[in-house]
Amino acid sequence: MPEVVPHPFLFRFSLPVRRSDGLPKRGKRLLDLSADFALPDLSELRGVRPIGEVRAAWNDEGLGFSVLVRGKKHPPAAEERTPTMPDGIQLWIDTRNTQTIHRANRYCHHFCFAPTGGGRDGEQPFGIQLPIAQARETTTLAANGSLLVNAEILSDGYRLEAWLRRDQLQGFDPAANREAGTPTKLGFFFEIRDSELGDQTLTVDASFPFANDPSLWSTLELT
Repeated sequence: MPEVVPHPFLFRFSLPVRRSDGLPKRGKRLLDLSADFALPDLSELRGVRPIGEVRAAWNDEGLGFSVLVRGKKHPPAAEERTPTMPDGIQLWIDTRNTQTIHRANRYCHHFCFAPTGGGRDGEQPFGIQLPIAQARETTTLAANGSLLVNAEILSDGYRLEAWLRRDQLQGFDPAANREAGTPTKLGFFFEIRDSELGDQTLTVDASFPFANDPSLWSTLELT
């Protein structure tokens, strides 16, 4: 008998994110995060196999994310003109962690990153910020080409790293929170989309409107 309510829907998850000063790095790797920075894999709560591993880090200047996808038989494919389509990862971030609202406010952000499909040759990694549908407030979008992203194409997948600067995340100010004695918590959701391996989400699947409902997002706690 199919489950009426998916198990992840029954819980509020708070995921710790470690601090790492000196990010982003110069050179081929923006982040080069160790396994200590991996976010917990919640896929087993839905009885599905993960297709990628997501890692995260922060400092007072911004947030970094990396995703490693393995098991592909063909090179990744994406197009910048359709950034929500495979292959790549989408991130949703609420810098106020307001989990009681069903429509995005100005502190909610939606970013898309892909390992290929950008640049003049269509073979470069790209990142883009999109407005959130049905939002009750709008946020200033990052300028095209301003998001830091790099990627490494592997024999059976890819590794992608992205860095979001503080000024690209309205309301992100860990230093001010620290001075006030308040922990920094962010609303967060991700979706990895892959043309071969399928989709992987942080918790609930696409039968729920996570793309525009912040109440479905989990929490990142910056430690």
